[in-house]
Formats: sequence, structure tokens, C-alpha cells
Amino acid sequence: MALAVLSDLHGNLPALEAVLEEVERLGVERLLICGGVARGLFVRETLDLLLSLGGRALWLRGDAERDLVEFYDHGTARDSLSPGDLWGLEWEAGQIERRHRDFLAALPGCLTVDVEGLGPVLFCHGSPRSDGDILTPLTPEERLGHVLAGVEERVVICGQLVAFDRLVGGVHVVGTGSAGHLSRPLGRPPGAVWALLSPGVEFRRAGYDRGRAVARFRESGHPLSDSWLEALKFPLFPDGMSAFLEERARRREAEG
Repeated sequence: MALAVLSDLHGNLPALEAVLEEVERLGVERLLICGGVARGLFVRETLDLLLSLGGRALWLRGDAERDLVEFYDHGTARDSLSPGDLWGLEWEAGQIERRHRDFLAALPGCLTVDVEGLGPVLFCHGSPRSDGDILTPLTPEERLGHVLAGVEERVVICGQLVAFDRLVGGVHVVGTGSAGHLSRPLGRPPGAVWALLSPGVEFRRAGYDRGRAVARFRESGHPLSDSWLEALKFPLFPDGMSAFLEERARRREAEG
């Protein structure tokens, strides 16, 4: 049975609607949400739409979910967040109800699912080691080996901003790409990236009307809506974003 995997929606409701429309068109019955949902412009609406899928959807926790629950509970979050991120997080925490908070707090950090044609697959957000790990197509094999240490599954699928598919030390490592950020590889139209497991791994891109999305973003009321409007105007180019993220990952490791 096919499985749709999506990650890093970050409250982009138009992107989620486009992905779900394609999932329905393809007749995919099961979805796995790889974290990164519970932040962004339409956090409540995005959560409610995914929750309406009921048992069709499996979920796990990412750093966005962790941050939102922590801020909901304590009015604070991890020190590495910028003042702008904290401003957005305060608004987002005010959009959800206790039922959302309790659902997110109970999510597992990793999940192993038996997938037809792939066998036992370990799903996580950043990596099996940490939901904050950054992996890209450019991540050195040595660092990938460290984050995969102790993993028994031969397929690991994680939510990352840039989609990739690599074989490292006998482990098939897949980054889903971001459904919430418009991705635009050279020569292809931009869209919301997600992965279809059926039984191999196929990256798909669901397009949506950017003009309509801009109008909805402006009406969201989110204090950081302007930054999302810029993201719609200038879609993410995977090669450049990979280099940017790798530099961020190196700085994090150097800082300990």
C-alpha cells in the first residue's frame, strides 16, 4: 500500500491543500506527517485539516511541535530562536487550543513503520539522533554516519528542507523536502514537495496558485506574514539552500 510522506508544512495551508488534493487523486490511503507542521501562518487550520484525516495519518514530533508546546506551557522556547521567531511563536501559541497542545505533546519523536517493498522504515524529523539535526544532499558521509549510529533499520526517512536520496553505509537515507516552502529545481515549476513510497521513493511536487496564496497569507494576521510572502516570490532553489543549510549545520557543530 502506498504511503504519502510530508514534512515542514509550517502552517502553509494552501500547500497542504494542494498536496492532499494530489494524494486523493492518486488514491493514496495512508499519510505520514514527519513533523514541522505546528508553526507558521495557519497553524490552527493546518492542524485541524490534518487531524480530520483521523486514522489515515500517522504523526511524529519535530522541533516545531516541541517549540510550540514549550511556549504554550511556559511562554518561552529554546535559546537559539531569534526574537522574530519568538514573536511568531507567541502568536502561534495563541491560535491553538489545549486539545492541539495535548495531541502534539504526545507525539513520538521517531516511528518505525513496515512499508511494502522497503521493509521496516524509521521515520524521524531531523535525524534519529535529534529533531534539530540538519541533513542535506551535501552532508559529509562521516556526519551522516554519526547521526545514524545504532540505527537497525536499513531505510531512514527524515523531514528536511531539501529533498535527497542517499545510500550511506548500507542505510538508505531520504530527506522528504519541505511541503511548506516552495521548491524550484532548475527547469521545473515551483511547488510543495512530498515523497511517495510505492514501493520505492518518488519525490513529487504539488503546484498551487501563488496569487491566491499571497492573498490568503496577507489575511492570516501572522506577525511574520511578510517573510512568507517573500518566500512565495522567490522559491527555494535546492542547490543554494543545501549549501546554506550545510554551513548552518557546521556552525552548530562547532558551537557544540
